[in-house]
Amino acid sequence: MNFVIPDFYPAAAELFVVAMSFVVLMVGTFSKDPKGLVYYLTQLTLLGAAAVTVTSMDGQVSFTFSNMYVDDLMGDFLKLLVYFSVAIVLLYSRGYMSDRKIESTEYYVLVVFATLGMMVMIAANHFLTLYLGLELLSLSLYALVALQRDSARATEAAMKYFVLGALASGLLLYGISMLYGATGTLEISGVAQAIYHQAGNKTVLMFGLVFVVAGLAFKLGVVPFHMWIPDVYHGAPTAITLMIATAPKLAAFGMAMRLLVNGLFELADQWQSMLMFLGVLSIILGNFAAIAQANLKRMLGYSGISHMGFMLLGLMSGVVGGDRHFALNAYSSSMFYVVSYVLMSLASFGVLLLLSRAGVEAETLDDLKGLNKRSSWFAGVMAMVMFSMAGIPFFIGFFAKFSVLQAVVAAGYVWVAILAVVMSLIGAFYYLRVVKVMFFDEPIDRSMIVAPADMRVLLSANGLAIAVLGLMPQALMSLCAYALLGSL
Repeated sequence: MNFVIPDFYPAAAELFVVAMSFVVLMVGTFSKDPKGLVYYLTQLTLLGAAAVTVTSMDGQVSFTFSNMYVDDLMGDFLKLLVYFSVAIVLLYSRGYMSDRKIESTEYYVLVVFATLGMMVMIAANHFLTLYLGLELLSLSLYALVALQRDSARATEAAMKYFVLGALASGLLLYGISMLYGATGTLEISGVAQAIYHQAGNKTVLMFGLVFVVAGLAFKLGVVPFHMWIPDVYHGAPTAITLMIATAPKLAAFGMAMRLLVNGLFELADQWQSMLMFLGVLSIILGNFAAIAQANLKRMLGYSGISHMGFMLLGLMSGVVGGDRHFALNAYSSSMFYVVSYVLMSLASFGVLLLLSRAGVEAETLDDLKGLNKRSSWFAGVMAMVMFSMAGIPFFIGFFAKFSVLQAVVAAGYVWVAILAVVMSLIGAFYYLRVVKVMFFDEPIDRSMIVAPADMRVLLSANGLAIAVLGLMPQALMSLCAYALLGSL
């Protein structure tokens, strides 16, 4: 048996992150004052991974590790977005973590491992590789939620997340085993070939598909697998909630594209009907449940369920009656939506972190009362985020919703589009309530807002990006379409 040395070039960014994770761990262990050094090393890791990804980007689809790993434009684009998101999360979170004495080497190492897990998920072309990436991400997030060990709320949230996450992983594995049993291969592209040539048992394939979609739905946090979202968002430290709410959504989208589009595209008529059911229920429950929330983290959690429902509407509009010419437009609208959502989530939780001080959490509506009198600029940034999430023109959230609804209508699901618009109008209530509280209520706390200059500058840029990309969304939309065009 001859061992063939694999081509490491398509996985160069992942190998770089693996090497740097050991460097971060060793420096954090042996340095006398590790926090500052480890923070900059982690940011350097993300910057270096971005540089490696850009330099290795050639527009070709490359396979390595016995076809278990794929490097393509969609994967490279999503990885760059993951690096960008995680870097911003670390910058926003640093002061918060330091104030609460939970900034540690372990925090940065877990963030690096979570990033590696997301990269593997995005680039997987094999069920085992996909599962390894998913578990690396999940286990890192479980530990991050429980990082504040003296907080009963955080520990409880971590336990709920762990138990429900284990259940979801079991569902996904069961589905994968059925797909393997039906097709005889664990390679995602091999599964696609087997289904195309009708080599698999149809009944077993359907059961496997149901379990795979259920596992995927948990990772996206959509109904009826949403139970962990509000509790984990509320219980985790706000900095960790920011991490969970942003970059993993990009990885989950990549996972959905690999599983459903690259692997199970011939079964699109079946899984699209499942996604429609999940998407519609998520939009309805997410918006109605968010209205009742006084805690902003829980409100943003339920809001995120609704937003992921919108993203699923894009995915379920790709194939209509066997006609596939809608696919690129539908999937690119879905990618544009998830990128927009991550950008909005970064800004919304960033403002909450800005307002949080040592011993004081800014996470309720009362904490935002009269923010305009404390800082008109950051009240304006938060207002832009809320308008964008509500889908009010002309912010990026409006065009994200518009592009998805356009794909839904083009696919012939007019009633779904009408329902989504009605639910968006209902959802506008709880977003505009935040704006009303900031600008028209008297502040309870009149203290100055203290934050590092780099956070203030980046948070301002984050808010302005939501407005500017709303006025000029075409470049990002075209980039999403181009990335998918090189991968579909």
